[in-house]
Amino acid sequence: MTAPANLNALRAFEAAARHRSFSAAATELNVTPAAVGHQVRNLESWLGVALFTRATSGSARLELTDAARSALPDIREGFEKLRLGLSRLRDAGANVELTVTVSPAFAAKWLLPRIERFQQAYPDLDVLLDTSSRSADFQAERIDVGVRYGSGSWPGLTVVRLMDEVIFPVCSPSYPLLEGGRLPTERLPHATLIHDMSMATDADYPTWRMWLDASGFNQINISHGLRINNSAAVLQAAMSGQGIALARSVMVKDDLDAGRLIRPLADSGLDCPLTQAYYVVYRAESGDLPKVQAFRDWLLAEAGKAASEV
Repeated sequence: MTAPANLNALRAFEAAARHRSFSAAATELNVTPAAVGHQVRNLESWLGVALFTRATSGSARLELTDAARSALPDIREGFEKLRLGLSRLRDAGANVELTVTVSPAFAAKWLLPRIERFQQAYPDLDVLLDTSSRSADFQAERIDVGVRYGSGSWPGLTVVRLMDEVIFPVCSPSYPLLEGGRLPTERLPHATLIHDMSMATDADYPTWRMWLDASGFNQINISHGLRINNSAAVLQAAMSGQGIALARSVMVKDDLDAGRLIRPLADSGLDCPLTQAYYVVYRAESGDLPKVQAFRDWLLAEAGKAASEV
C-alpha cells in the first residue's frame, strides 16, 4: 500500500477499534461498512498481522487481537498529534474555529447570556457550540474545550475548577401556596416538588431528599411530584407555577435577579453546599493552543465576576 492508503487504513482501523464495529466506524468516516472492512483487511495483509477477531458469542462486535490492542494507543496518539498540527496551521488563518461542549442546561442558563462578551473580545474566533447531554469524546469528536459538572475526575482530560454552588428551593412569585412572598413551612408538604432527573444515575447529584433531610424536613414524602430530565426545563416549570424546584445556584442566578423566580424558604431553609462543581476541561495536548487558553481564561473571569456579584 502507498503511504496515503496506509493512513486511510489506519484511520479505518482506529475508528473500528474504538467502536468495536465496522458499521459504526463507517458512519463516523462517512463510508460504507464494506469499505472499512476492506481497508482493515488491506492493512492486515500489508502488516502480516491479524487485528480483529469476532466475539465468540456470534455477535457483530469486534474484538481486538493482542497485537492490535498494544499498538492502538500509539496510533491514537499519532492521529491526535496530526490533528493538533493541522489545528495550529488552520488557526494561523483569518478565522479560527473553537469547538465547545457543554450541557444544554448550562448553555441556556449560564453560557449563552454571556457568550457575546467572548465574541466581542475575540472576533476572529468562530465558536461552534455542542450542547449534547452526553459526555463528548474530545479526541473522536474534535472537541477543543468544554464545561462539565461533576466530581472533577475525567481521565484523559485536564481539569480546572470553575464554579462551586449550593442548592435551595425556588418557585414563581405567583405560586398559589405563598403568603406574602414566602412559603409557610407547614405548607411545604402540600407543595408540588419538581424533581431534576438529568443526572439521576449519579449518587452525588442534588435531590429533594438530600435538601429536605439536611433542612430538617425529613418527614416529607417525595414519592410524588413532577419529574423532568433537563435542568433548564425544571426551572421553566417552576417559573410557570407548576411547583417548587430545587435549584442549583449557578443555574438560577439570572432568573432570581430578573424576578422570574424567588426563594420562598430563604429564611427557614438551608443552602446546601455540594461535593460536585463546574469544571473547564480539555485535552492536555490542547492546553497550549491560544484559542483554548483564551476561552478558559474568559470562563474563569466570568465565573469570578458572577461570584463577586453574589
